[in-house]
Amino acid sequence: MQEDSPVQNENTPDTAPAGRPQRPGRRNRLIVLGAAALVALGLGGVAVATAGTDHPAPATVSLDAQSRAEAADRADRSVRESSTPVTPAASPTPSPSTVSASPTPAKTATAKAKPKPKKTTRPTPAWVDPMPGAAVTSCYGQRWGTLHAGIDLALPSGTPIRAAAAGTVTQAGDASDGYGNSVFIDHGNGYLTHYAHQSRIAVTVGQKVKAGQVIGYEGATGDATGPHLHFEVHQGMWNQIDPAPFMRARGVDLGC
Repeated sequence: MQEDSPVQNENTPDTAPAGRPQRPGRRNRLIVLGAAALVALGLGGVAVATAGTDHPAPATVSLDAQSRAEAADRADRSVRESSTPVTPAASPTPSPSTVSASPTPAKTATAKAKPKPKKTTRPTPAWVDPMPGAAVTSCYGQRWGTLHAGIDLALPSGTPIRAAAAGTVTQAGDASDGYGNSVFIDHGNGYLTHYAHQSRIAVTVGQKVKAGQVIGYEGATGDATGPHLHFEVHQGMWNQIDPAPFMRARGVDLGC
């Protein structure tokens, strides 16, 4: 009778009875699993070592950085272009054929402008009224049996008295004979003028005066019944003549 050989399954230990070689199946599997574990451990170490070293970033990172750099460069270039001053184009020079032959408005205005008249001061007449606006109270001629040798002109006391013409003051002060404060002016042509009864004299002997210059102020000094100017014209000293026609011939109407 033949004995049944024992059947080995997965739960059968790898050990064989003495004198029988062991089977390599389970051992080989263990070796393969160990090798796989070692390989896995090695790959993990490589990954850790790789992460700890400085290597170029992945291609996707490089592309992203390049895109940002290009965008920044475009923005910087746009700022520079916008800040660059734009030089306006020079206007074309008109050709000789297009230039108008008529004068420019400025030249036309200058040509039409009339010269402004120069301001001139009206020259003072050679002879003037010694007290303009005065009322005549007495003319030259006989009065109360004696000669009244001049013309009396009346305005309020203190009215300025003016030289009838240019000349040199020969007397200034009390002239006696009832004339009171008087001024005599020699006009250098053989004629003198006499201004009597002044309240105050404004010139001195030897002073040069002009026609119309103030020589004193109206008063009532000497023999006078009230403030007035007694005005005489002398042809030579103390040779009184009628002042009315003399002054009228020189453009001054004294009202007599």
